Amino acid sequence: MEPIMSHEELPPGTLVVDTQRNKPGYVMGHEGPYLQLRPVTGGREWDANPDRVRRADDEERLKAMQERTRALNAASRGGIL
Repeated sequence: MEPIMSHEELPPGTLVVDTQRNKPGYVMGHEGPYLQLRPVTGGREWDANPDRVRRADDEERLKAMQERTRALNAASRGGIL
């Protein structure tokens, strides 16, 4: 199976979907053979196999921005992320 994206095509800050977990995240960096992804709403990074990662589509980007905005608004009111 060919990689969906190469490391070079996914700079830090790129919104992607880890298809193995069906979870969106921002590329934070590369460690060995893995990509480090951070959840859209913040939190702990996880390692993702680059063969199982693809760029987020427009609908996924919109949903991610909405989730992040809700989380930031909650945090500004004293809520927990």
